[in-house]
Amino acid sequence: MSGLHDVLRRHVGEGSAPGAVGLVARGDRVEVAAVGSADAGGGAPMARDSIFRVASITKPIIAAAVMMLVEDGGIALDDPVGRWLPELAAPVVVRTPKSPVDDVVPAGRPITVYDLLTFRAGYGFPSDFSLPAVGLLFSELGQGPPQPQHVAAPDEWTAALSHIPLLHQPGDAWLYNTCSDIQGVLIARVSGRPLPEFLAERLFEPLGMADTGFEVPVAKLGRFTGYYRTDPAGGLELVDAPDGQWSRPPLFPSGAGGLVSTADDWHSFARMLLAGGSVGGRSLLSPASVRQMTTDHLTASQRDAAVLFLEGQGWGFGGSVDIEDIDPWNAPGRYGWVGGTGTAAHVTPSTGLVAILLSQKETGGPTAPALMRDFWRYAAGWGDRT
Repeated sequence: MSGLHDVLRRHVGEGSAPGAVGLVARGDRVEVAAVGSADAGGGAPMARDSIFRVASITKPIIAAAVMMLVEDGGIALDDPVGRWLPELAAPVVVRTPKSPVDDVVPAGRPITVYDLLTFRAGYGFPSDFSLPAVGLLFSELGQGPPQPQHVAAPDEWTAALSHIPLLHQPGDAWLYNTCSDIQGVLIARVSGRPLPEFLAERLFEPLGMADTGFEVPVAKLGRFTGYYRTDPAGGLELVDAPDGQWSRPPLFPSGAGGLVSTADDWHSFARMLLAGGSVGGRSLLSPASVRQMTTDHLTASQRDAAVLFLEGQGWGFGGSVDIEDIDPWNAPGRYGWVGGTGTAAHVTPSTGLVAILLSQKETGGPTAPALMRDFWRYAAGWGDRT
């Protein structure tokens, strides 16, 4: 058995997840391990091509799609989004983050495409989830763990968002999650096509990401994992079965966390980033766009305020960017993100290292679980040895 297999097996054997697939790669060298089961009952062995709800590692893919539209000339980073999202053309902002939702002032300037990509539009989650304006994101928009069949369709969702005040003025603060969902609606509006269709044609098909999308076809349900959380007794509780919410097209294709994928599919996306936006001699993104995606855009104070989520690191477009060697796995420029369903995917441009972990147990919060951290530690050492 491989070293990676042993790392994953320790945690799966302890019951922290029914199973997991890990992939570590640099160049043509790839190590993959699939351990445990696709379901808590142990009836289906985990496999390299098992399909997972990848949650927030959807976000880098959505950011790449926005940059494709920028390169097409359809939008510019400094464009106000109100041109395509008129619902958000004249937002209001709560007077202070703790203010009631009806104590508002006009936004000092429009929300731009750049604000959405850097998560500084004013919508999203801060470290304090009890703030009144934040509560509306849950109650009115269905923000939180992905629920594709229980969120309103994009136009209705955006109309509801327009009635929620910003928590901060545009550009002032990094706030988690909501901006990726807005990006998904923006992509559809600018391109004139549903988000799933745009992603399939412009990204998934060129990259050979045949198992990535917002639903799992009937023919592939046998490879789809169950999704679990910890129950009150400390065991595993089923959240979504393979024939559940992802077995049919969603009402709201969530740019923040709606995709399903496999380790090899996300690896294809990672290789494209490491190749400066190219695959097989075809350019999907320019090297300049990839650099923008994988460069930190936050101020020191914005990083400090977001430490609950970013753990001292920065933010590019759709993912975090390491700027501090806080833990053994951190490396300057390491880019990627984690998902609340137990997923993580990162690339390190300086070394060409790719590290992808897919499991199927809800993390329960922004802090990465032990399985994920041990995987990162292993991947960092793997990179040193190869």
